[in-house]
Amino acid sequence: MKSLLLLFFAVLIIFTGCSKKEEVKLTAFSTEAFAYGMGDSSEIDGTTHVKGFKQDQKNNLYSSTLSYDIDLITPKGDTVKSIVSRVVDKFSKEKLSDTQLDTQFNIGTSFIKGKYKLIFRIKDALSGAVTSSTANFEVEN
Repeated sequence: MKSLLLLFFAVLIIFTGCSKKEEVKLTAFSTEAFAYGMGDSSEIDGTTHVKGFKQDQKNNLYSSTLSYDIDLITPKGDTVKSIVSRVVDKFSKEKLSDTQLDTQFNIGTSFIKGKYKLIFRIKDALSGAVTSSTANFEVEN
């Protein structure tokens, strides 16, 4: 009887341990940024991929909301906070494993030649989780 009881508890512990869902952490990855000369200004294009965001399901439609700010670090080390701010609502008939966030903006002649850093600061509106990701690029004109 003792061995049957021990076997029952062992199976119960194994079953509950294996059935727990692994918590997915909000993560940004594969971040890239490029600068293109536009005469007297430069256009900056940036992209990052995000996974681990929460998705609600209603009426066979998955939805998520991600907000992000773009910070720019200049060659002199100065930080331009929130040069771009966006909120993106995603809708899909299937649950998304990841999504892409994009930015595009112009910087004028007040920005010098040199190496810059683009920082994506991302927040999942449904879970409150935050993450960030960076990419380096160079302005040549």
